[in-house]
Amino acid sequence: MSEQAFLYALTAGWFSLAVVVFLSLLFFAAPYGRYFRRGWGPAVNNRLGWVIMEVAAPLALAVCFVLGSNPDTVTTLVFLGLWEAHYIHRAFIYPFSLRKRSQGMPLIIVGFGLLFNIVNGYLNGRYIFSFSGGYGSQWLGDPRFVAGVALFITGFVINRQADRILHSLSKSADSGYKIPYGGLYRWISCPNYLGEVIIWSGWALATWSLPGLAFAVWTAANLIPRARSHHAWYRQHFPDYPPRRRALLPGIW
Repeated sequence: MSEQAFLYALTAGWFSLAVVVFLSLLFFAAPYGRYFRRGWGPAVNNRLGWVIMEVAAPLALAVCFVLGSNPDTVTTLVFLGLWEAHYIHRAFIYPFSLRKRSQGMPLIIVGFGLLFNIVNGYLNGRYIFSFSGGYGSQWLGDPRFVAGVALFITGFVINRQADRILHSLSKSADSGYKIPYGGLYRWISCPNYLGEVIIWSGWALATWSLPGLAFAVWTAANLIPRARSHHAWYRQHFPDYPPRRRALLPGIW
């Protein structure tokens, strides 16, 4: 089997696994952050766990870029820049905005996250930089690219704003969690997750690729159930939680 055939087979399996993950997470919340609980084996510091998991993503795509066989164009450099901008922040800035009192992250969750980022980076990187047939400079004017990049940037801004609000809340809190306000928190419980879904939906559109679509599906499969869990947790722990606030989509759900 050629590497290209292997990549497409792995992509098909990646879609199927996303469905399994989605269905599983509807019944239990992954045990990190506010849902940390004993019984999942050894744990590491929450911040260290995030760094270990996320650093694989920018490294994987960078390696695929260096080893790529397609000619480098402005378009592929834009793809590289968008991916690295998100993941450098996610690996080296975001972890240090997390709550200092977090109980930790099970090593099994770190391992799953690390494996996901390696495979996902490989699928997207090898496709874009080697097996896509190349993205010529004319792709810069294609409506799919323009709309996709616009979605990516919109999601990026939403995600960063939500993270800043949570970070400022954790700094001001003496102990425990508090209700976040401001930005899209006015309407939904998890604008940070909404931003992530928008980011990778934009990526799928801009790259117009099966690996990109698989990543968008994985993002939704992981974050939609977690947003549901967060929303229920807030409503359970705060009697004064805003009754009109939804989980992920303003005014809908």
